[in-house]
Amino acid sequence: MAAVAARLARCGTARALTFGRPRRLHTVYQTAELPETHRMLRETCRDFAEKELVPVAARLDKEHRFPAEQVKKMGGLGLLGMDVPEEYKGAGLDYLAYSIAVEEISRGCASTGVIVSVNNSLYLGPILKFGSEEQKHKWIAPFTSGDKIGCFALSEPGNGSDAGAASTVARLDGDEWVLNGTKAWITNAWDASATVVFATTDKSLKHKGISAFLVPMPTAGLSLGKKEDKLGIRASSTANLIFEDCRIPKANLLGQLGMGFKIAMQTLDAGRIGIASQALGIAQAALDCAVAYAEKRMAFGSPITKLQAVQFKLADMAVALESARLLTWRAAMLKDNGKPFTKEAAMAKLAASEAATAIAHQAIQILGGMGYVTEMPAERHYRDARITEIYEGTSEIQRLVIASQLLKAYRS
Repeated sequence: MAAVAARLARCGTARALTFGRPRRLHTVYQTAELPETHRMLRETCRDFAEKELVPVAARLDKEHRFPAEQVKKMGGLGLLGMDVPEEYKGAGLDYLAYSIAVEEISRGCASTGVIVSVNNSLYLGPILKFGSEEQKHKWIAPFTSGDKIGCFALSEPGNGSDAGAASTVARLDGDEWVLNGTKAWITNAWDASATVVFATTDKSLKHKGISAFLVPMPTAGLSLGKKEDKLGIRASSTANLIFEDCRIPKANLLGQLGMGFKIAMQTLDAGRIGIASQALGIAQAALDCAVAYAEKRMAFGSPITKLQAVQFKLADMAVALESARLLTWRAAMLKDNGKPFTKEAAMAKLAASEAATAIAHQAIQILGGMGYVTEMPAERHYRDARITEIYEGTSEIQRLVIASQLLKAYRS
């Protein structure tokens, strides 16, 4: 922790915000309630986002270009292995710090935010929790510096929300596992150097017959589908992973045989905190944009912030954002304290993703015609927000999780 604090201090403090963003907006963070290390981290990430991401975010989006230079710099700041212990080359921080960092990075560029989120929670997370010591040193340490990133291969073309119906199979052949099947919608696919893959090893056991594997990329028998041309988060690559007699060492089994479904579900619980944080960053960026524009846009002789209709919109946007942020921080702190957080992570993801969509929508409404053109970032925030209600569990799945946990508590 001390080493990370020193690193953050060397990075300097936040500078003036661009796009005329009013700095007073950020009193909303209630700085006094955060520990010093978290405040330093937030300022450093905000500064990095303003200097390194905001100026290039629109171009990265337009060109569908992976932010390799920025990812490398984030590795130097410790942002790609945030809760990974220092012995595995991580930052040794906690999930609250991770949430704060993902929000600030996503506020600058949502695509970069999801790259950080996937590497931290979906790739490194399950290895850190279920991997052997040898696997941790081999598959974690090289993925915290920014030189390499990982991905997470669970979804398939026919089973998006049905994680227990893995048609990808793995069979043991001597000292090797042989994988066959297709994984779909894999974030970071074209840029990753390894992936955590879930495959059925015993069909008769259904979801209890799914296992998890560590697969290097590239490797023989694994090919990539086309890069998906997406509505938003265009600077992060999304593609299918196609396994055709892909052979990996027997030692690449993650956890125990048949533990795959459990690993996936626990990983997604933590991952939802990351996506909630990404949604918060998008929502904050949209609100910042709306306020900055409304303060300058004149109508009937005054800035449109004088109009009650606009004030009501801004008030509702702020309430939705703050509520979602508190839910997200609560889920992160529960995880940090070793307490159950499945319901709270689902609540945070649901609230933050729906808030991001609603806030981005209202930001465009406040900007009017200017919100609809690429000259302003509002339309990008609108496009980026939409996916947060879909990946790592749709809003419908979150409601099922919340209801299930709620009813279980009442019945116990």
